Amino acid sequence: MTLTPEIRWIDTPEALDAACAEVAGAEVIALDTEFFREKTFHPIPALIQFSAGGPAWLVDPVVVDCTAAFRRLLGEGPLKLLHASSEDLEVLAHWADVSVAPLVDTQVAQALLGEDPAMGYQRMVHHWTGETLPKDETRSDWLQRPLSESQRLYAALDVVYLLKVWERQREALERQRRREWLEADCRELMAQALRSDETDGQWYRRHRQLWRLTPRQVEAYRLMTTWREGEARRRNLPRGWLVNDRVLYAIAERMPENRHQLAEVEEIKPSLIKRDGDTLLAMVKQARQCEADTLPASQPSPLGADYKRRMKALKRVVNEHAERLGLAPEVLMRRRELEALIAADLAGEPLPLPEGWRGDCLAAPLEQALDEVKAE
Repeated sequence: MTLTPEIRWIDTPEALDAACAEVAGAEVIALDTEFFREKTFHPIPALIQFSAGGPAWLVDPVVVDCTAAFRRLLGEGPLKLLHASSEDLEVLAHWADVSVAPLVDTQVAQALLGEDPAMGYQRMVHHWTGETLPKDETRSDWLQRPLSESQRLYAALDVVYLLKVWERQREALERQRRREWLEADCRELMAQALRSDETDGQWYRRHRQLWRLTPRQVEAYRLMTTWREGEARRRNLPRGWLVNDRVLYAIAERMPENRHQLAEVEEIKPSLIKRDGDTLLAMVKQARQCEADTLPASQPSPLGADYKRRMKALKRVVNEHAERLGLAPEVLMRRRELEALIAADLAGEPLPLPEGWRGDCLAAPLEQALDEVKAE
């Protein structure tokens, strides 16, 4: 039978500080957010929920700024539980100007227990408790005021059941001796959340077709995606609203020298040319004029025989270890990481082998697999 928690609404700094005082001695706090993001780069916080096993507190961030007490609670003190935490961490960083720590992500915990690495919250709750949570408010307007009773209950149950799920997960992780794995992965999540707020010029690496470009074209694409990242943040617009990846990639392919050539790029909008055309052309020109030894390395073709042999060998290693551990292969190593290994091996560069518990499992056999391919 689904719980009916006590729900307390917080819409003043004093009420938020009082709630912080009540949970200050807790060992674990469940945390969640609701937000709106369709038209902006930065998420608009609509609700912050937390519970330490008693009442579920619902904080209205539309009218309440984060207080020093809540900032300390988020950045220090008890363990914070979140599920699929990446966007929640971004919301809290934007609203509270704090990095949440220490942290456990229950979706990561579920993956390390051999379950679906992308298991949704409702399914996870049913898996551990047998309860079926309501789904009817998943897409509701969380910025409306007042929230409906069903919205408040939905938001409260998200944090109330998170505590129950973690209690079962923790026991299972400790039985399988994987609690340290989870702690290491969650430390990396926190580090990623810090890095995601930096415009470090690495967005370009996400494109799957970089191998089709020359190093000079890759440099143009890198410059343009780095510029877009900064401008999207500054203008508070979704990246795709400013200019999408397809258009930037097409510009890099054509390397236009003037506005007329820029206008011939497929899907480019006249408004983009009018507003930012000169800036884009300047970055293409910069890439044209770069010294050859400063350009990004050529990307290997995934269609080549040498590449395919390496990918097959590496995937075999990962799949064998994943099966032995009862994990999904992507929990051990993502395809992007395998691709980086292959690129480094083909270029004769140091291998970016996994570290930590994954390195203990995989580093030596991955290196051996590449050596065997080269010896064939």
